[in-house]
Amino acid sequence: MPPAVAPAAPVCPACAECPQCAAPARPAETRYQQTPFSAIPGWQEATLAPGVRAFGAGCKRIAQSHPLRRACDNFPASAPADEQAARQFIEGAFSAWAVTSADGTAEGLITGYYEPVLAGSRTRTDRFRHPVYGVPEDLVAVDLESVNPELKGLRLRGRLEGNRLVPYLSRAEIEGRTAFRAPVLAWVEDPVELFFLQIQGSGQIELDSGARLRLGYGDQNGHPYRSMGRYLIQRGELALEQTSMQGIKAWATANPRKLREALDSNPSYVFFRHMPDTLDGPVGTLGAPLTAGYSIAVDTRSVPLGAPVFLATTMPLSTQPLNRLMAAQDTGGAIRGAVRADFFWGSGNEAGTLAGRMRQQGRMWILWPVGEALPRP
Repeated sequence: MPPAVAPAAPVCPACAECPQCAAPARPAETRYQQTPFSAIPGWQEATLAPGVRAFGAGCKRIAQSHPLRRACDNFPASAPADEQAARQFIEGAFSAWAVTSADGTAEGLITGYYEPVLAGSRTRTDRFRHPVYGVPEDLVAVDLESVNPELKGLRLRGRLEGNRLVPYLSRAEIEGRTAFRAPVLAWVEDPVELFFLQIQGSGQIELDSGARLRLGYGDQNGHPYRSMGRYLIQRGELALEQTSMQGIKAWATANPRKLREALDSNPSYVFFRHMPDTLDGPVGTLGAPLTAGYSIAVDTRSVPLGAPVFLATTMPLSTQPLNRLMAAQDTGGAIRGAVRADFFWGSGNEAGTLAGRMRQQGRMWILWPVGEALPRP
């Protein structure tokens, strides 16, 4: 059985470019309070079966020694389709734990992400001139945990110059080279769409034939993520309320001469890999395909990967309640904090619109197997 945690996820797979999302991460300080299901807002009215299906889809990636394994092994065949069976399974197998920050704050930021679908080509054409790179052969990644156990989860990336490991090329250096040595997986039309493809960390390329290439996160150049939204605010180009994904795309269309400098303000660069066409969705950090509307990215210092999570928030730009059983199946460099989640909306333009507009407040309850202690951050 594969381990519960797959290789590291993108530096920022999921942020709609809001400056708050790109704030420096601080250590997660989390408190958990056991809560009766009846006391969770929206629990009685929520439809649980879709969230149970999302949880079940991740069970193949849960290790035998993991506390969630028992719930996976007892997963009833009828639960994914039958609402009554789903509710009986969840309320019988799990206890609910409210997540708060160390100071007792129960609400946090809920953003959204999606899987872009870009028009493209396998070969360069007059229309499709911007390469989507695979992982370059000269990129060296070192898991620092192998050097010092206290550095668990940290990875150093660079390239060799002689016998020295030096920082890898920045975005500006990669884009500025006429012969950057990396496999080209596809060619796309719009550098801004490519930029957001890298931020999301996965996507699809739709060819003229109608066929699609599915791309997943391959690796990253090791440079820190910098928010283009923050850059544009500091330059007086956009106001805070305009720094949604849609607002930044509109600015780019109106300011083509300033675009290259704005793109290069983020030195981070994501490389991709081909994914099987048979997958139902992009693969998250857990190693399982994400489920549109029922998978979230979390800070694993506060929320265990693979766990069901009940999320109480609101629809984008709305006060309409969005109370839903989710599965914590992904992570992201911008997802930091005790009560912090990124909601996966699915694939394509409609999902992108919802993701780009989502910047809501919300509350979270971890569902953890009865009798098992929650791991402490």
